[in-house]
Amino acid sequence: MNSAITSREHPDPSQKRDGVVTIYDDGQGRKKDGHHRSPSSSDLAYGILDIPPWYLCIILGIQHFITALGGLVAVPLILAKGLCLQHDPLTQSYLISTMFFVAGICTLLQVLFGVRLPILQGGTFTFVAPSLAMLSLPTWKCPEWTLNASQVNTSSPEFTEEWQMRIRELQGVIMAASCVQMFVGFSGLVGYLMRFIGPLTIAPTISLMALPLFDSAGNDAGAHWGIAAMTIFLIVLFSQYLKHIAVPVPLYGRQKKCHMSSVRLFQLFPVLLALCISWLLCFVLTETNTLPSAPTAYGYLARTDTKGHVLSQAPWFRFPYPGQWGLPTISLAGVFGFIAGVIASVVESVGDYYACARLVGAPPPPKHAINRGIGIEGLGCLLAGAWGTGNGTTSYSENVGALGITKVGSRMVIVTSGCVLLLMGVFGKIGAAFATIPAPVIGGMFIVMFGIITAVGISNLQHVDMNSSRNLFVFGFSIFCGLTIPNWVNKNSDQLQTGILQLDQVIQVLLTTGMFVGGFLAFLLDNTIPGGLEERGFRAWDQAQGTEETARVLEIYGLPCGIGTTCCTSSCTQFLPFWPSREPGGTGEVGVSQLTLCSQDSSRERPKGAIETRM
Repeated sequence: MNSAITSREHPDPSQKRDGVVTIYDDGQGRKKDGHHRSPSSSDLAYGILDIPPWYLCIILGIQHFITALGGLVAVPLILAKGLCLQHDPLTQSYLISTMFFVAGICTLLQVLFGVRLPILQGGTFTFVAPSLAMLSLPTWKCPEWTLNASQVNTSSPEFTEEWQMRIRELQGVIMAASCVQMFVGFSGLVGYLMRFIGPLTIAPTISLMALPLFDSAGNDAGAHWGIAAMTIFLIVLFSQYLKHIAVPVPLYGRQKKCHMSSVRLFQLFPVLLALCISWLLCFVLTETNTLPSAPTAYGYLARTDTKGHVLSQAPWFRFPYPGQWGLPTISLAGVFGFIAGVIASVVESVGDYYACARLVGAPPPPKHAINRGIGIEGLGCLLAGAWGTGNGTTSYSENVGALGITKVGSRMVIVTSGCVLLLMGVFGKIGAAFATIPAPVIGGMFIVMFGIITAVGISNLQHVDMNSSRNLFVFGFSIFCGLTIPNWVNKNSDQLQTGILQLDQVIQVLLTTGMFVGGFLAFLLDNTIPGGLEERGFRAWDQAQGTEETARVLEIYGLPCGIGTTCCTSSCTQFLPFWPSREPGGTGEVGVSQLTLCSQDSSRERPKGAIETRM
């Protein structure tokens, strides 16, 4: 049985699909039939259209929040030094709360109106490099007195103006660069390019999202390898070895009142359970002074009291609002640098869309959904700039990896997680509490997540003929260059000086993003080196997409509330590249993907073997 909660009663035969019973208790004594799932998603506890019970949605949403916590907290802390805030932890907590709040808004926009896949939105590391590059310019370099903790008075107007004028500059350039991303998405430019992007381009792009992060994950885990190893062991144990074990838990329903149901807790909450156990162990070791108290000693970062001042100083309630740091400013040099970050973010997000769809058993996203997703992400960056996070937003690869571990691909869970982010942004004390998770616990979790993301990227090669020397060259060369070139540029950035500061920033950002380097080389080589459609994997990929019913694509990727199908219908909308496209026959069917390569005759008949679904 593939349900996460297994009823003790005998199921009705009508609730079977291909010999598999997919029912669950909704918490009120009723049972709901699960949606028909594709073979690739047969092992999911909840599919993308399934709605788990409300209490599971809350717990699973909190788990996704914790999974993204490392990135959400890391970005403001990394920017703190460039903003002259390294000795002002209270303002750092304000930035973290603002990041939570904006991430919640952007997540809800993306899931409800964007690509509509269960993808969490949060701060993007692709904007960190141009941010630090801009803040390192002589104009924005922090004064010497802000580097000395004894000379910093965090409540003085002089110090407040020092860091606020820097974040206002970041706000302006982020908002300007976000307009470029919105144009790329809503104009359909991304969807047009998708006809040239195949498995050989997607595979290295997704893989290189995680591979270059081994250094940061290793540094966090290396703070105490014993704690990190235990976190890794618990996640693997729960998600792989104990995932089929059902644990009896008491539930309450309106009809059945108190009753026992079997819940696969280890499959649903492997990350949450592992983090809680490791965090509890760190707390015990801290209270017993087993872990060293000297900041320079090995294992000090595993203590739970290293960031206790953030929790004590943060207010209980604080509502972030646009322009809270003042009126944004803008400079041309910063805009050019951030446009490079936008390009890298778009490539990363498109790869995340395909990876997420694969993990949740959904059809590959059609071009109108990709256009909407990138456009909504641009809107999210605009909101992030207006609110003053000092960063933009993007799809979180960490949470895509969590989908592969938990086997829960429900869209409603991510909606709940977005609401949790909103609440954490308002309740400053609670949001600051999550910043006290020890670094080795976060590092151990990242090692598992990044490994899954890398495997998801490589799995796209199943459609490609890997016996072909052409394909082996494209993939191997792209992966190796995606690791080698950024490593060299980071160590020899002074050798790439052209004399034009803006151009130097653009070149450095692009060449230090391994995902962009590998993905661009794979795209260039795959579309220029001669090769057949079957050899390149387009034909097999197209056949995999062609098996999906058009109605299912509409159900997953169509706009909510019947927009475009039963309401807000107009002949003018067919020219909008982000609107669900209609077939020429006017039957209301939505195209599966721009990657369809099946030939059609001159009468514009449907591809052979396609399923006709009239709405």
